[in-house]
Amino acid sequence: MQELHDAPLAPLTTFRLGGPATRLVTATTDDEVIAVVREADDSGTPLLIIGGGSNLVIGDKGFDGTALVIATRGFALDGTRLELAAGEVWTDAVARTVEAGLAGIECLAGIPGSAGATPIQNVGAYGQEVSATLTEVVAYDRRARETVTLTNEQCAFSYRHSRFKADPERHVVLRVRFALEDADGLSGPLRYAETARALGVEPGDRVPLSTARETVLKLRAGKGMVLDPEDHDTWSAGSFFTNPILTDEEFAAFRARVEQRLGTGAEPPAYPAGEGRTKTSAAWLIDKAGFTKGYGDGPARISTKHTLALTNRGDATTEDLLALAREVVAGVREAFGVTLVNEPVTVGVSL
Repeated sequence: MQELHDAPLAPLTTFRLGGPATRLVTATTDDEVIAVVREADDSGTPLLIIGGGSNLVIGDKGFDGTALVIATRGFALDGTRLELAAGEVWTDAVARTVEAGLAGIECLAGIPGSAGATPIQNVGAYGQEVSATLTEVVAYDRRARETVTLTNEQCAFSYRHSRFKADPERHVVLRVRFALEDADGLSGPLRYAETARALGVEPGDRVPLSTARETVLKLRAGKGMVLDPEDHDTWSAGSFFTNPILTDEEFAAFRARVEQRLGTGAEPPAYPAGEGRTKTSAAWLIDKAGFTKGYGDGPARISTKHTLALTNRGDATTEDLLALAREVVAGVREAFGVTLVNEPVTVGVSL
């Protein structure tokens, strides 16, 4: 277990932003993780959990407490059952399941971060979410001071949300378990229209697993959503805002604002999101509100490849990033009456 003091946190995040931590501990076993958490809880020391750092916005002043990097490793396949240690690199784990001929998470290829972070915000992309295949989460319960195993139902998954995100101070994820599918080397049914179009097939069709993964990686790379140290368009947290989910009343008011701004007959993207609720596109909202690809002239700008990604062009501060985010939120609200919500976790700052 490695311990550093007054340690920089920016290199541990995909934004490359944020000040130092008073203390930085890197744990490589579950027991070490639990020991550090218990020590912090017993002493009343603030605790920041860091996995892959792909969903963190840390303030320029840093973190006054203990930052714990979970660097545990473990990839275990038993038939179609998969168990991952929280510190496993997610993209590597997806690649290994594809190599093993198992379907279920192949369209989640290229998502940066660690396996332990995936259930926290119910990671999803290109028609798949971890909640569809995740069976159990093994976590340390800080309130009960014991290790617990939570079923899929107990995780209370919803769109980019879970009980872990709702109550972030309670559980520390140690392991995640999945039930995958052996479909004779084929992917799961493709549920995302863009992926199906790129492959020249219909939604619901299956394709070879490796083909599905490679196609998703190409689509993500085209949007700056695959990490590349040389490409500032990837110095981001991926999608900075979640897609808004509106009630029927809210959506009707939103449609009226769209027609008022864009002209009679203009229709916003709309997807069913449960009874009486409709999901629309944050990327569409941002673009139509005037924040196009590459928007900004400062050190923090919208990606030149995707309007949902806010990026550090190399010498930005967290305040630069937040100023851009606030400008986008205010602009979308003024244009369409919809308030965007940030997807990354903020530490020591807020929008």
